[in-house]
Amino acid sequence: MAACSSALALAFGATACGGDVTPAGGGGESLSGKKVSVAGVWSGTEQKNFRKVLDAFSEKTGAKVEFISTGDNVSTVIGSKIEGGNAPDVVMVPQVGVLKQFAEKGWLQPLDKKTEQTVTDNFAPVWKNYGTVDGDFYGLYFKAAHKSTVWYSPDALDQAGVKPPKTYAEMLKSSATVADSGLPAFAVAGEDGWTLTDWFENIYLSQAGPEKYDRLAAHKLPWTDASVVKALTTLGELFSGKDLVAGGRSGALSTDFPSSVGQVFGADPEAAMVYEGDFVGSIAKEEHGRKIGEDATFFPFPAVDGGKAPVVSGGDAAVVLKDGRNRKAAMALMDYLATPEAAEVWAGAGGFLSPNKKVDPAAYGDDTARKTAKSLIDAGDTVRFDMSDQAPAAFGGTKGMGEWKILQDFLRDPADPKGTAAALEAAAAKAFKN
Repeated sequence: MAACSSALALAFGATACGGDVTPAGGGGESLSGKKVSVAGVWSGTEQKNFRKVLDAFSEKTGAKVEFISTGDNVSTVIGSKIEGGNAPDVVMVPQVGVLKQFAEKGWLQPLDKKTEQTVTDNFAPVWKNYGTVDGDFYGLYFKAAHKSTVWYSPDALDQAGVKPPKTYAEMLKSSATVADSGLPAFAVAGEDGWTLTDWFENIYLSQAGPEKYDRLAAHKLPWTDASVVKALTTLGELFSGKDLVAGGRSGALSTDFPSSVGQVFGADPEAAMVYEGDFVGSIAKEEHGRKIGEDATFFPFPAVDGGKAPVVSGGDAAVVLKDGRNRKAAMALMDYLATPEAAEVWAGAGGFLSPNKKVDPAAYGDDTARKTAKSLIDAGDTVRFDMSDQAPAAFGGTKGMGEWKILQDFLRDPADPKGTAAALEAAAAKAFKN
């Protein structure tokens, strides 16, 4: 890093850049030679870029950091490591529901008051709330995803003579015009049930509003509620529209997420648009050679039925395990991850958004990333975390069952929204045990 920021000088009591520094919590002891282990789902490019953040922490503190990739099943892997007496110090948890599960099992150590205050100062309250369980603050949201972006090929829309829509009704109308031009409007990754939950959540948040969204997420509102049936009906209009989905509904059910991006931005386009999060851009750029902002860009998921345009997010929260061996170094790492400087390391590498409102927009590598980050920050407390990620995994996060499976069935045949709502309620009641 070029220079010490004042925030980090305070956080670590640094006397000089790059030398030994005092960890947060003090006492004068350096972290030089101390080891801290961090576990998370990231692999490939994401792991490489997070490694840059950890290396920056090591450079400032002298601590050595090991990263352990857990794969997608974080809960099972971490549980096994705790039982085997080999718990990591820090875990990057990708779902609110898993964070709550860890806290309820007594696995987590509340974060230091200093870190909590930094989060209070640097983040919208909603992010602190998602990291809090029963009044204790456990989870620092370091990386966020903006899941309210519709990515498109400007050439495809230009050829059809349509502009990015402002409302869902306009999007359906534009989609029909695109289809009439000879190219299906949307690639839909129906093989991956999580993408279908994201479709539903954006429609529901805009149409029903944040209060009902929160109640449904906590299963304090039944899935048979009229607001759910209405959102499913709205989604079904797109799924059942003539030539709106590449390959038809059956083709969508055999299309995974990376392939859906390729259907829009690959060498032989099969669709004009693909809905998913900001991470679509990195696939379009890295795998298909598209220039972000020029031949691959996005418009915000449009407002539905007069509601506000939704901002649905996902994210990865850093937590400290009670059974870790190096709590002081772990807490110092948490202090670092709460600063804008830590986020700016990854922001410059791409494929990353920070919910930290103190991050310099110039740290992002392109205008599209800056636009996406600004949208996330500007949403403030109206951001809502991915609903399925808040649910028990049996309902909201398991392939072939629960919400994923039921919405795949709905994609296959969207003719019965009420029946789909009843199936969702039965699965939710079983998973939430109420």
